[in-house]
Amino acid sequence: MSRIGKNPVPLPDKVKASVRDRTVHVEGPLGKLDWTFAFGLTVTVDEAARLIRVERPDDQRRHRALHGLTRALIANMVEGVTKGFEKRLEVFGLGYRVELDDRTLVLQIGYSQPCRIPIPDDLDVHVEQNRIAVRGADKERVGQFAANIKKLRKMSVYRPRGSDLRGIRYAGEKIRFKAGKAGKVGG
Repeated sequence: MSRIGKNPVPLPDKVKASVRDRTVHVEGPLGKLDWTFAFGLTVTVDEAARLIRVERPDDQRRHRALHGLTRALIANMVEGVTKGFEKRLEVFGLGYRVELDDRTLVLQIGYSQPCRIPIPDDLDVHVEQNRIAVRGADKERVGQFAANIKKLRKMSVYRPRGSDLRGIRYAGEKIRFKAGKAGKVGG
């Protein structure tokens, strides 16, 4: 039995959950999330005990693989509608700027034109100097939007010193810098 899959997901107060036609619906203070789980698995909501349980029919490899995954994704849904998720990014570079223009994130990161990224309706983006905070209820959407921003200008791994440092990284991310090309010594 899966160690993760066998643990039930507790439902906090103010969170409603239901299962209909292989789709789990979770509603809480920060929004609503829906997710369709794989064939063969059984998801049940115990309203009396305020728990969600995931069960698999047998020990086939596919069912074992999906058992813990399904439970983890449902737990993320419950956490998302109660607390929400957040990814923080930092922008480094001389002359690099970040601004919010209504529901558009405007990044000036060394290209000839500013990069304009429309912000999805289910996400909130806050900008403070050269720091970006992406918040939302859906962990996958928050992570994907932050990854799309980071992909616009990757950190330069050959420039480890102060003003030469440029690019976008997650807050607290450690960048492994490379030595660079060594000059030829001798004859």
